[in-house]
Amino acid sequence: MTYSHFIRKTGMLLLVFLISTPLFLQAQTVLTGTIKENTTGTPIVGALVIIDSTFNYSVSDAKGNFRFSGLKGERFSITVSHISFEKEKSVIQTGQNNEIILRQKSYLSEEVSVSATRVGTRPSIAFSDIDKSQLEKNNLGQDLPYLINMTPSTVATSDAGTGIGYTGLRIRGSDASRINVTINGVPINDAESHQVYWVDLPDMASSIENIQIQRGIGTSVNGAGAFGGSVNILTSKISSSPYAELNSSAGSFNSFKNTIKFGTGLINSSFAIEGRLSKIISDGYIDRATSNLGSYFLSGGYYGKKSSVRAVVFSGTEKTYQAWYGVTADSLATNRKYNQAGEYTDASGALRYYDNQTDNYKQDYYQLIFSHEFTSQLNANLTLHYTHGKGYYEEYKPGASLSNYNFPDFSIGDSIVSTADLIRRLWLSNDFYGMTGTVEYEMQKINLKAGISANRYDGDHYGEVIASQVMTLQQYPYRYYKNNATKNDMSAFVRATYNLEAFSFFVDLQERAINYTFDGFDNTYIDSRQNATMNFFNPKAGINYMISGKTSLYASVSAGHKEPVRDDFVFSTPANRPKAEDMIDYEGGLRYNSGKLSLGINAYYMNYMSQLILTGKINDVGEYIRESVPSSYRGGIELEGIFNASSKLSLQANLTISRNKIKEYREFVDDYDGGPQLLNEYKNTSISFSPEMIAAGLINYKPVKNISIALTGKYVGQQFLDNTSSENRKIDSYFINDLHLSYELQPLKIKSVAINFAINNLLDKEYVSNGYSYSGFIGGIRNDYNYYFPQAGRNWMLGLTAKF
Repeated sequence: MTYSHFIRKTGMLLLVFLISTPLFLQAQTVLTGTIKENTTGTPIVGALVIIDSTFNYSVSDAKGNFRFSGLKGERFSITVSHISFEKEKSVIQTGQNNEIILRQKSYLSEEVSVSATRVGTRPSIAFSDIDKSQLEKNNLGQDLPYLINMTPSTVATSDAGTGIGYTGLRIRGSDASRINVTINGVPINDAESHQVYWVDLPDMASSIENIQIQRGIGTSVNGAGAFGGSVNILTSKISSSPYAELNSSAGSFNSFKNTIKFGTGLINSSFAIEGRLSKIISDGYIDRATSNLGSYFLSGGYYGKKSSVRAVVFSGTEKTYQAWYGVTADSLATNRKYNQAGEYTDASGALRYYDNQTDNYKQDYYQLIFSHEFTSQLNANLTLHYTHGKGYYEEYKPGASLSNYNFPDFSIGDSIVSTADLIRRLWLSNDFYGMTGTVEYEMQKINLKAGISANRYDGDHYGEVIASQVMTLQQYPYRYYKNNATKNDMSAFVRATYNLEAFSFFVDLQERAINYTFDGFDNTYIDSRQNATMNFFNPKAGINYMISGKTSLYASVSAGHKEPVRDDFVFSTPANRPKAEDMIDYEGGLRYNSGKLSLGINAYYMNYMSQLILTGKINDVGEYIRESVPSSYRGGIELEGIFNASSKLSLQANLTISRNKIKEYREFVDDYDGGPQLLNEYKNTSISFSPEMIAAGLINYKPVKNISIALTGKYVGQQFLDNTSSENRKIDSYFINDLHLSYELQPLKIKSVAINFAINNLLDKEYVSNGYSYSGFIGGIRNDYNYYFPQAGRNWMLGLTAKF
């Protein structure tokens, strides 16, 4: 047995061990207390209690009680925090019931703007929270999908192989177009493709207060409907004290990240400004997969005791060399870094690469957030937003057909030429604007939330030829097509939560209306304007039962609908247009939480009445289309465990075991000899890119107060490149490890200095995280054309952060 094989086996055994950590551990010293509100003495549910400088934490139950066991000592320094109250530090001791009083925040918290789209203190759905401190340790330049990759059921991938540049995220096998992303409650998904391009948000992690990841349909959200998960981001809240921060990191593949942050603190107890400026560059693991990313973040506002007005502006600019074609199976075996983008042969027959085969885009975000607390029970929030994006990707197109660019054939001597080399740019310029508003009313047993959103998208798509063998320089750029699309998206929801002593019930009702106007498939766009209108009703309901102060059971059922994406509309006619997607999500589970041990099990069954997938079929306008599969499902079990073995050692793990099937699937395959498409039929075949096992584990050890060592492991089972479950078209399973070292000190006149060192893919595993495939028959034999996205081997990043 090789060393690497031993490590992999040991890692898998560790994951199983962490999930099944025994419950028979007996407490030696017990530390208890009760958390109450300062005005009425009402117990506070869901307050987080942390023993300072340790991994030990507890969460207050329905009676406000918390409990730690197995401790050594009598007096402990703790920190208590809750979304609606001021953070409280206290010293408490064993042998008595300690009472902690929390005060209402003296000004409206930024959390008001996102609380309506998040779970409550007694949740009935599956979710994970990631706070600012967790992000800071790991934020050395990689995009956000890699920073949340250790949460349950997630898989991250990178075109460049490093996590910098174009990255992707899947939750429970659902791709980015089915994952709803909001920042401060504002939709971030592109209104037409429904994708989230994290490359347009470089170093966003440096301006995030916390993230909540909901799996499944989750709560009602703004924007494109969540159909596999949602990622709700809250940007950094104000600091009461002024600060400055410098952050620099460097590492493999000439990767560098530099960040400057500042905050004024509260001025006259009411005003504050915070900002950030970031720059990230990398050569990438794949040949020429370079990234040049820049961003800024600026927030300022007035914070009163009853009202707040906050302006948030952030922007991202990216220039990346294209690496989205992937690597063929042959190249994967001989040259894993091969990149065909920009490849051409010059007049002398030499192989060359176009040096500006790049993607260029800039996106600006503007948010104005109003919050007002009418009474201690009633508050409201209104957010106005505007997003402007503009950019292009440039390509060298050797031997391009002139008719595709509205060029006539031309003559050279007696020869008629219908193809030529050219360079084109495909542009996108769009505006997205609107409002979201929420009202929350909280009584002793009943919590009511209502929200409304109205958004409009206006996008121009156009292509330009900037050089060719056909035209003179004075005629460039030549615009060979242009089309426009507009989309109006309105939604409203109301959610009621009723809390008894042990039971909590919620009902969530959302109505969503969409009107989409667009130019059709004809590139001349003459009389091709089309319109589609859709209305969706998405009800949800759930129950939570507190068995004890440590243990709770929950269950929920949710209905979700999702409109087709741009390509589904544009490359079709009304007669053959795909239907909207339709799904019912059933969730249920158990949570156990004590001072030492936290366990969770969640079972889910996502039943699709209609799911859009590629079948290989060509429609009546000659385009490959997604078709509606009437019966498919994703079902599985998600396990989570955290065991705080001591004040120095913490163990965490999660495991997802699932089945993801299409009950009846019809595949269409081209005949490259000119015959009709061939049809294959499958029963109970696996959904593409949906591994049946995903696992993650973390060992975090603090040998001394200021040093932290973390070893992580991530396992992703095999994935199929299409929906046929073919062994010829799949991605092999992989198990990788990362090592993180952190050292923090407090030198004179500096708040803190932290050094973070990461070794990614510690065992230098060769693996692939993403790919695609297409097939065709030649001479009656099926030929598969598989493309893969290989990830970097062992690589490192070193970061230094100074806070003033």
